[in-house]
Amino acid sequence: MHRKRWVDDCIDSIQRWLYPPTCLLCGAPGTDDLDLCPGCLRALPWNLSACRSCAAPLALPGTCGQCLNHPPAFDAALTPLLYRPPLDWLVQGFKFNRRLAPGRLLGELLARHVEREVTSLPELIVPVPLHPARLRERGYNQALELARPLSRRVGVPLAPGLVRRSRATATQSLLAADERRRNVRGAFQLVQPLQARHVVIVDDVIATGSTVGELARVLRRAGAQRIEVWAVARAGR
Repeated sequence: MHRKRWVDDCIDSIQRWLYPPTCLLCGAPGTDDLDLCPGCLRALPWNLSACRSCAAPLALPGTCGQCLNHPPAFDAALTPLLYRPPLDWLVQGFKFNRRLAPGRLLGELLARHVEREVTSLPELIVPVPLHPARLRERGYNQALELARPLSRRVGVPLAPGLVRRSRATATQSLLAADERRRNVRGAFQLVQPLQARHVVIVDDVIATGSTVGELARVLRRAGAQRIEVWAVARAGR
C-alpha cells in the first residue's frame, strides 16, 4: 500500500512538472498544485455554515429544521462547496461532458476538506454506483472517480463492488423532491457482505439526499452502525 502510494505521488509530481496547474475557470496559472488561480479559488461558493446532518447551508452552524423533524438515513454529511456558479459548470463538465480535469480538481478539493475536517476516519468508502446502462453511456462513474484518489489520500479501503444499482432510474436532476425519492426506492442491492461498522458514501453532489439516503438504508440493513456522506457540493433547498 505504501509503495503504491509512493509511486502514485511520483507520477503526480512528474505530471505537475510537465503540465503546470492552470486555472480551469480563467486560464491563469494555478496555485497550490490546483487547477485554480488564487482569485477563482477564493471566489468558489464555499459551504461555510452547514447542517451537521445533511450539509444544507445555514445562517449558523447546527441542525436544520428538516433534519430535526425528519432525520436522514445517514448520520452526517460533509460537503466543502455549494452547487452554485461557477462550481456547477465544473461538475457538469465532469459528469456529463467527459472532461476529466474538473474531476481531478473536484476530487482534490474534497480530499483536502476531509483531511482538515474529519478526525475519525471510516473503515470503508462506498461510491454511489451507476446502473450498467448509464455507465456504458457515460464511460465512467463520477462518484468512483472522486472516491479513488480520496481513498488513497486518507488510507481508507474503497469498495466499488459492494453495492450495485439493480434498477435503471430516471435522471434525478429532472425530478421534483418527492419524485426523486420514489425514483431511487429499491434501486440498490448489496452484492457482498458488509464487513465494516463505520462507512462513508461518496457522491458528487447532494441535492435532496434521496439517492445517498436510499443507499444508506441498504447499508444500515446490512449492519452499518455509522454512515456518513462525503460529496463535493450541496445544492440549496
